[in-house]
Amino acid sequence: VQREEKQLEASLDALLSQAADLKNSLGSFIYKLENEYDRLTWPSVLDSFALLSGQMNTLNKVLKHEKTPLFRNQVIIPLVLSPDRDEDLMRQTEGRVPVFSHEVVPDHLRTKPDPEVEEQEKQLTTDAARIGADVAQKQIQSLNKMCSNLLEKIGKEERESESGGLRQNKQTFNPADTNALVAAVAFGKGLSNWRPSGNSGPGQPGQPGAGTILAGASGLQQVQMAGAPSQQQSMLSGVQMAQAGQPGKMPSGIKTNIKSASMHPYQR
Repeated sequence: VQREEKQLEASLDALLSQAADLKNSLGSFIYKLENEYDRLTWPSVLDSFALLSGQMNTLNKVLKHEKTPLFRNQVIIPLVLSPDRDEDLMRQTEGRVPVFSHEVVPDHLRTKPDPEVEEQEKQLTTDAARIGADVAQKQIQSLNKMCSNLLEKIGKEERESESGGLRQNKQTFNPADTNALVAAVAFGKGLSNWRPSGNSGPGQPGQPGAGTILAGASGLQQVQMAGAPSQQQSMLSGVQMAQAGQPGKMPSGIKTNIKSASMHPYQR
């Protein structure tokens, strides 16, 4: 008898230890759901579920161990029921059960579910037994397909959101270049005031402007087309003198016109 009592105490201590670990894990997980839901990630939730699942498996292994006695053969009978506050009971239950009265005993010492829950379980069991193996397999395949499609859509939305965030955060311009361009356009910052020394404006005295040269060239062409061949040399010598007096070069178009004017179509 003493050996059985010691074995029962050891089994109860192991169960209490496993139940305490499971309770702490549940408490921390509930705290995360209630207070850290805004920054809670799915991998963290999966880790919490994995921890709870492992602790439940360990608790089941303790219950199924060969040295663990059958607790179903042990009966708990309340010896004293009192509506008064029990400090020892408060300490053992961590403040959850202040009194051990007729109101709380049916709930805490219940070995079976509530009658309503038990009736629902029986109904579900009966409905499941009516479904054939083929129908159940089809329903399982349909459910798996729906879950796969849902996971694919969720993954696609996550990838699109991540790519959209990268596109929004990517910088497409250089702020320094933009500021330099605005300063140059608005205030002329960084622009050079250097001009070539050989080029002069059209209003300087002593040097013919571009308009005068163009006018002279056009007049030369008209004279050459209407005049005799004997006057070509004097006209060309005058144009050459004008070119010698100008520091720049004549535009290429004007030279072409002069050459074409010098070749009379009826000249022999």
